[in-house]
Amino acid sequence: MTNYLYGNTPTFLGAKNLSNQDSLDDVDAVVYGVPWEGAVTWGDYTGCELGPKVMRLTSGRYSGYLPELDHIDVFEHVKLGDVGDVDVVPADVEETMERITNFSSKLWQSGKFLIGLGGDHGITFPIVRALAEQGKKVGIIHLDAHYDNLPSHNGDQYARCSPFARLYEQEGVRNESIIHTGIHGPRNLPEAGRNARDAGAVTVTINDIRNHEDLPQLAKELHEMASKDVDAVYLSICSDVLDFAFNPGGPVDGNGLTSFELVTLVHEICKQGVIGMDFVEVYPQQDNNQNSAHFVSTVILYALAGRIVGQQG
Repeated sequence: MTNYLYGNTPTFLGAKNLSNQDSLDDVDAVVYGVPWEGAVTWGDYTGCELGPKVMRLTSGRYSGYLPELDHIDVFEHVKLGDVGDVDVVPADVEETMERITNFSSKLWQSGKFLIGLGGDHGITFPIVRALAEQGKKVGIIHLDAHYDNLPSHNGDQYARCSPFARLYEQEGVRNESIIHTGIHGPRNLPEAGRNARDAGAVTVTINDIRNHEDLPQLAKELHEMASKDVDAVYLSICSDVLDFAFNPGGPVDGNGLTSFELVTLVHEICKQGVIGMDFVEVYPQQDNNQNSAHFVSTVILYALAGRIVGQQG
């Protein structure tokens, strides 16, 4: 079976092409794309629906070998499958949210580790909703510069600035186990911090991270908070948790994480155990060299390596 999902687009990191198969039995982790962009909230920062395609294209450069992590070769331990993309409807937000939930619900039923490639951050709500609707009590580690918890954007309740407002309301998500991590910068609004506090969610700012000085221990503490009184922990990563120096294909947010800090946190969090993850808000049209899309491969490999080490430990 060809490793091209459509056109010139290969599977992510050379994964097995499962886009035309019903069974996920022979893989351990599943990649899927959500090529969705809803309401544009600022200027010309648009085009993140191209993220899944460009993340896949750039992933062709990489193996699973990480010499800096005790020479682990991820693909000696993990069989990766790629099921293609959710069939979104660009003109219909409600229908697309339902389709994302239905698509991811079938994947959650497999019990595999799920990796969603966005798309804007609005996709996280229907993905986690699908998990919660299967009877799982869910905690979330949310790595982002912004809370993304405003009630709506111009009436759109599913905009990229609102997924956590919807998740606060979702039965099956424990608000006290939502950990907004890496929050920083004046593109947050005052009501966003108040919304998090009022919902009972936890805020860990960029200064909290920098002042901790022990990233592996911090990752354990984040996971302990997210896993309290829940069945599963989900990891959601927005590209702009990174400083824009490390994220040319993302929103221009300064004072963010370095690439080292992000991959270290992701690796250590996944060692503790997460059920799935997403990576959102990569804007290929803003990034001539596609550096941000390239870096997603490294983040995902660090996450998978963390799961391997955690399972072996």
